[in-house]
Amino acid sequence: MKKVNIGGVPEHFNLAWYLTLKDGEYKEKGINLRWHDYPGGTGAMCKGLRNGDIDVAVILTEGIIKDIIAGNPSKIVQTFVQTPLIWGVHVGHDSPYKTIEDLKGTKAAISRYGSGSHLMAYIHAENNNWDLEKDLDFEVIKDLDGAVKGLTEGDADYFLWEKFTTKPLVDSGVFRRIDDCPSPWPCFVIAVREDFIASNKDHLQTILEIINNTTQEFKDIPSIDKTIANRYKQQLDDVQEWLGITEWSQELIDKGTIMNVQKELFALDIIPEIVDYERLTCKL
Repeated sequence: MKKVNIGGVPEHFNLAWYLTLKDGEYKEKGINLRWHDYPGGTGAMCKGLRNGDIDVAVILTEGIIKDIIAGNPSKIVQTFVQTPLIWGVHVGHDSPYKTIEDLKGTKAAISRYGSGSHLMAYIHAENNNWDLEKDLDFEVIKDLDGAVKGLTEGDADYFLWEKFTTKPLVDSGVFRRIDDCPSPWPCFVIAVREDFIASNKDHLQTILEIINNTTQEFKDIPSIDKTIANRYKQQLDDVQEWLGITEWSQELIDKGTIMNVQKELFALDIIPEIVDYERLTCKL
């Protein structure tokens, strides 16, 4: 039995992994796939890949591209979710800030430097024609629980996180959402440590085959909307809206998309150079 460690955020996007694990599909093929939740998100998973704590990560596209360029010995082997991530721009419920303009020059809560919440704060600032030097400031809060504490206690002023994941906090009066900020590219990819790819290509292809069979038919699973609503404590109509706008992928991310992400990150001075497609991806 081959043990494989995989990491991802504990969110509805990754329910397909939970379902295939629950059904024992990997064990039937001689693979002991061990799922690890990373509530800290992309930055924590990048660290996990670098340290060898995980072999595989279901991770934000922009975050892993930045970290591979910075020396993470991993490659993107597939797009996982094809559609953009809808980031909500949140403030504390009692915050004096009502509009995006009010947030200019205030402090953004981020899970860690290099994380999706950090990179998307730049995208959001650029979308609103802010001065990236003067109008951005950051407070590291580690995860969603840290964001609740940070925004409630005034350590930070606003927070970008996936809209539907944070919706229960909006519904319960902890946060207010004042804007949406979609990522300009497919949101999640599957990244794998290079040494694992080199020695376990067959196992990796089997894992992808199993998860892809599930994501292809994910929306057709009976009562999947109710399952998601119950498991992630979300409103049924929110889940149905999310399912309506979300598409999974079973293909390797294409050259054009990789270039678009890099151009954006380079323009924002988040990466020092634009690298070849082959340095970031691996076709199995």
